[in-house]
Amino acid sequence: MDLRLCLCLFILGSSWCCAARELAVSNPHITETEDSSVLQINNLEELRQVQPLEEVNGNEQLCTLCEEYTTKALNYMANNKTQTEIIDCLHKSCSKMRFYKECAILVDYYASLFFLQINKMRPENFCQQFGLCEQVVIISQVLSGKNCDLCHKVVTEVESKLKDPDTQLEILELLLKACGAIKPYTKKCKKLVFEFAPVILVNAEQFLEQNDICAILHACEPAVDKEQSISKEANFIAFCLLRKE
Repeated sequence: MDLRLCLCLFILGSSWCCAARELAVSNPHITETEDSSVLQINNLEELRQVQPLEEVNGNEQLCTLCEEYTTKALNYMANNKTQTEIIDCLHKSCSKMRFYKECAILVDYYASLFFLQINKMRPENFCQQFGLCEQVVIISQVLSGKNCDLCHKVVTEVESKLKDPDTQLEILELLLKACGAIKPYTKKCKKLVFEFAPVILVNAEQFLEQNDICAILHACEPAVDKEQSISKEANFIAFCLLRKE
């Protein structure tokens, strides 16, 4: 086990050395794409030092840059030529050891597994794992579930309040006070309140009992099919318009 551990540590260290020295020497004709990527990375580090970004925008830009450069790195590592160069470099490192055969076997075995994992890796998952991007989808799902529970609690509370005579009187008093602000039409407004407010309260109570208001408001997933949901949503809109009239 100690020998394998030492070999893995040596291979990991030599891979970093090869990436910095031997690969550059063995492949002097570097493409323009690789040059531009290196320049962009250097420019990125300079921008981070010179231009402090605002906290919110900075997080978004950092996430975008992480995904962008992770994609470039993964594409580079997925290239067969790149993989061959890395394996050749590791074999050269193994050739300097007394146990060359064992080292080469480990390189061939673990390198293939490493590149297989690289091909499965996704930039967005990588950046989320290191805290550079927020897990928006998961957060939105959690918030959606909390909103649904909160909506049902509010609806239940409203239903109980609507059945309470004291609450109904409070609503009527508020409406009458609002009528007082319309001085030219105060009497007409109060007449409308006494005439229609009780009917609206009763209808509102019945509507809340007979319909899933949280699904209609898209706070919860509808428990009925799409056509019934649309129909109930239309009824709710009509109810609100009639209430305004």
